[in-house]
Amino acid sequence: MPGMCRGRRKFLAASLALLFIPALTWLYLSAGNFQGMKPLPLSPLETQSSTVTSRGGALGGGVAREALELRVREVEEENRVLRRELSRPPRNPVGIGQRPHHANHHGNQSKTHSEEGTGDNEAGLKAVTSGNASECVQQPPVDKCETIHVAIVCAGYNASRDVVTLVKSVLFHRRNPLHFHIITDSTAQHILASLFQTWMVPAVRVDFYDADELKSEVSWIPNKHYSGIYGLMKLVLTKTLPPDLQKVIVLDTDITFATDIAELWAVFHKFRGQQVLGLVENQSDWYLGNLWKNHRPWPALERGFNTGVILLLLDRLRKLRWEQMWRLTAERELMSMLSTSLADQVIHWNSPKKLRVKNKHVEFFRNLYLTFLEYDGNLLRRELFGCPSETDHNSENLQKTLSELDEDDPCYEFRRERFTVHRTHLYFLHYEYEPTSDHTDVTLVAQLSMDRLQMLEAICKHWEGPISLALYLSDAEAQQFLRYAQGSEVLMARGNVGYHIVYKEGQFYPVNLLRNVAMRQVNTPYMFLSDIDFLPMYGLYEYLRKSVVQLDMANSKKALVVPAFETLRYRLSYPKSKAELLSQLDMGTLFTFRYHVWTKGHAPTNFAKWRTATTPYRVQWEGDFEPYVMVRRDSPEYDRRFVGFGWNKVAHIMELDAQEYEFVVLPNAYMIHMPHAPSFDITKFRSNKQYRVCLKTLKEEFQQNMSRRYGFAALKYMTAENNS
Repeated sequence: MPGMCRGRRKFLAASLALLFIPALTWLYLSAGNFQGMKPLPLSPLETQSSTVTSRGGALGGGVAREALELRVREVEEENRVLRRELSRPPRNPVGIGQRPHHANHHGNQSKTHSEEGTGDNEAGLKAVTSGNASECVQQPPVDKCETIHVAIVCAGYNASRDVVTLVKSVLFHRRNPLHFHIITDSTAQHILASLFQTWMVPAVRVDFYDADELKSEVSWIPNKHYSGIYGLMKLVLTKTLPPDLQKVIVLDTDITFATDIAELWAVFHKFRGQQVLGLVENQSDWYLGNLWKNHRPWPALERGFNTGVILLLLDRLRKLRWEQMWRLTAERELMSMLSTSLADQVIHWNSPKKLRVKNKHVEFFRNLYLTFLEYDGNLLRRELFGCPSETDHNSENLQKTLSELDEDDPCYEFRRERFTVHRTHLYFLHYEYEPTSDHTDVTLVAQLSMDRLQMLEAICKHWEGPISLALYLSDAEAQQFLRYAQGSEVLMARGNVGYHIVYKEGQFYPVNLLRNVAMRQVNTPYMFLSDIDFLPMYGLYEYLRKSVVQLDMANSKKALVVPAFETLRYRLSYPKSKAELLSQLDMGTLFTFRYHVWTKGHAPTNFAKWRTATTPYRVQWEGDFEPYVMVRRDSPEYDRRFVGFGWNKVAHIMELDAQEYEFVVLPNAYMIHMPHAPSFDITKFRSNKQYRVCLKTLKEEFQQNMSRRYGFAALKYMTAENNS
């Protein structure tokens, strides 16, 4: 591993005596690469203090505290000795690791660490020195099926997005099973749990730990760092992670791996005696304290250490009573430091500015980061052959279902799409909205792909309420969308729009899956089921909320129909009232939706009646009816068998009717479809006969399912189809 071997000065800084305890207080502060990773020793407390403490009582606690304070003073004296040693001219180099050790290699859960090392076969590990040069020690290999444990603190929407690039880089290089231990707030847990569940990567296990339960452990420390209280939570990992977990790699969310993480895991083999931490020195000159007058960043030895990557021997830290040690040190140092406040290294990617850094050493790492940022995460679903893994019942059931499909069926691809698990990243951007307290709030629901992105700003101007959007994008397109959204004043001014990325896979546009994803994230009592190429009338949000009360939506099963119109003009003076809309209808500027090509889809709305209606009116279901409606949040989802173009909304409206929803047309509501180029799916429908044949087959199967579920009441759906 590059940078593992250093000259005598580095060796002394890594292994001579006991390193600077107060520096450990600030372990949370920044991140970096793991070149030059060193194990850091912490000596145990005196045996006497442990004995006194175990006898209990206030006296025991006081004696233990005195022992800790005494130990801190001893370490400070050792630091002074170490500084003097480092300032002397170098003498003949000293060989490293020349004493061999023998032990069997085991997994993380069953390993018992010896006093001299972690117990792996280290015979033959030695350094050959000549003059001032030393040869790197060959790292012992990690067992093929040994599980590598990784801990990450991740809170909020942005960190949840950043951590994906880190995970991609780890998965790309890894050859071992992985177990992620993620300390999260409720927001990040919701996002990441969905992401990993739909990612379905073999030999990867993920456990979550509630960060809210840990806040009281570190909230007493004054903190000015941008990471806030979450950056301090690395201090309590010995208490947070499972008690039988012996070692773990701790990572910041904005790191990118350039090689197999097993190489980092192998560094644990270098730990000796009481060495319990592995860190690298900070690279930025900021930490030296000599950039400007009176600049004193922290009381660390030289540059101090970077905590973007940490190796922790948890079992040894617990034996050393780490919890008491860091608390005592923090209390002591805060008397003079007052608060924690530090900056970051150069090669970090947690802000756009850092991506624009001009440095000859940065270019490779920047390109590496950008590569994984847009890398197709679906390609990382590869198996680890030869390693047993925990049974994933969801994956097993999926494989069983797919195996039952007939691959010779001309409609096989259509049927398979219904069971495809699409990787899903909920709340790709920050979301902040609490529904109104009057229980009338409504969310607009829609789905889109990259070619409809231009509609977002217009919809936000027409609809001031909450919006839930599912976007069907590739990894690269997701980053294009992110740049587009962050560059839009209109979109950035809206915190109540939830953007949920469903990553591309397969040859069909999974329109109903997208709608279901957006529906599941609605947190208001009602939802308006729209499409991205429709602009709702100004004020529709408030009008629908008033209709909730007027039509007693809370105590009845109603679907409120918003009449749909369309224009063939790319530039339209949007009507600001029903009277203005009727005028444009009469002039031929507007038409009832799909009047020219698919009249049946909206004919039951009864536009002739709507023209003069002043009160809501009920309409009956008819074949192929597909209006845009507002319903309660607990209404049925869309049927996933319908993909691409055709019958995706028709089947949903049929389901509502079967469940005895009333269709009520709102007399003063409207929406207008804006023109755009034909979608790829409608082009396939029109040009591909087999596409149309398969759609007809799926319709018949859906109707048969309706008959089985709803019995005699579903007979009318079969009759309507035969008469159409």
